[in-house]
Amino acid sequence: MKITRMLGAALAVTTLTLGAAQAQIKISHQWKANVDGRDRAARVFVKEVQKKDKSLKFRIYPALSLGMKPRAQLDALQNGTLEMAVFPMSYAVGKAPEFSIVIMPGTISSLDHAMRMKGSPFYNKLQEIAEANGIRIISWWWTPGGFATKDREIGGPGTIDGVKIRAADPTFEEMLKAAGASVVSMPSTEIYPSLQSGVIDGALTSAETFVSMRLYEQTRHATVGGDYTLWMLLQPLVMSKQHWDALTPEQKKIFEDAAAKSDEFFLGLQREATDKMATVFTKAGAQVRQLKQDEYDGWVALAKKTSWPAYAAKSPASKELLDLIQQVK
Repeated sequence: MKITRMLGAALAVTTLTLGAAQAQIKISHQWKANVDGRDRAARVFVKEVQKKDKSLKFRIYPALSLGMKPRAQLDALQNGTLEMAVFPMSYAVGKAPEFSIVIMPGTISSLDHAMRMKGSPFYNKLQEIAEANGIRIISWWWTPGGFATKDREIGGPGTIDGVKIRAADPTFEEMLKAAGASVVSMPSTEIYPSLQSGVIDGALTSAETFVSMRLYEQTRHATVGGDYTLWMLLQPLVMSKQHWDALTPEQKKIFEDAAAKSDEFFLGLQREATDKMATVFTKAGAQVRQLKQDEYDGWVALAKKTSWPAYAAKSPASKELLDLIQQVK
């Protein structure tokens, strides 16, 4: 009887293992397939994984085709009903306010600077907080962005008074409110109809989103590109921690290697993204400009009086992350 039970248990474990190996890994995100860089980089990741382990099956669900709203993907990742997502980390601040660090104005000066963060004490602390919240950061995808508005050119802090604008993060919004803006919180999927209906006058988001979601159709002024980028956001491929933990050590190494390939691909796209945005907006008849140094310096000085202290006060981990991000130059 005991031997029979042991054999039965062994068979059940074997069946579960085989089932896990053959199960489909779902990757959800909110952008257009084969157009937006985040979708394209996700496909690079899948291709690289499957070169080394064909037992891992994937299906990408672009444009919210899995039926989950952008922020709801976090709940699904945490409870394990969703395996992976391309997830703007600022969407998780309702549950983990520490993630506001990945969009903090004045902390990431360039894409090269962002890439130097990988493997740093800052990166390790951020990964620790992610895992404590049920997700594993797989890729290191940073997206530069800028402003676009319907009827006003945005430069320094003095130019945004009275503008109804979306920024993607409550801590970032502290700075905008101090400059006189009226802020409205929403995922990027809601920006287009909100501009169309007049709920907002403008938005801060990634250059990728401005182009792939055709926001140039609803705005007439853009501030993007150049040497000074105020808006930079980590939007990585993440994995449910319980599904990450179920991978073998060999599979985890395959995922990490594939993520490195996707990082390289995505970085190349982002080096061109702000120029592409400027070109597309100009062709659509918009006025396009870059932030000047004094304008950028004005925003950073304001951020250090508003967003930075508000963020550091959220928790000891927030203060530690803010200190760590400043150590990487």
